[in-house]
Amino acid sequence: MTIKLKKNDNVTVLAGKEKGKSGKIIRVDREKNRVYIEKVNMIKRHIKPRSAQEPGGIIDKEAPVNISNVALYCSKCKKAVRFSVSTNDKGKKTRLCKKCGSEV
Repeated sequence: MTIKLKKNDNVTVLAGKEKGKSGKIIRVDREKNRVYIEKVNMIKRHIKPRSAQEPGGIIDKEAPVNISNVALYCSKCKKAVRFSVSTNDKGKKTRLCKKCGSEV
């Protein structure tokens, strides 16, 4: 399965405990079909102190979300949409919203 979402895309979560939340993609894990979304699916991790400059403690970090549970967010439609990929005259690929036809 090809992953058509990229880093810095705005997406909305469609299923799971974080349903309805939206954010920007921080990282895409292509091998496991998962994405990390900014401020979504936060977990707590206990960090061991490494040195005087790096103290230990409990930090919040993003956990991955399955790629099938997210959809690209269209700023014109103001909702999560499906999109198509088309090429223009110069050969550049663009992603178009299937509902309104605007570039995502």
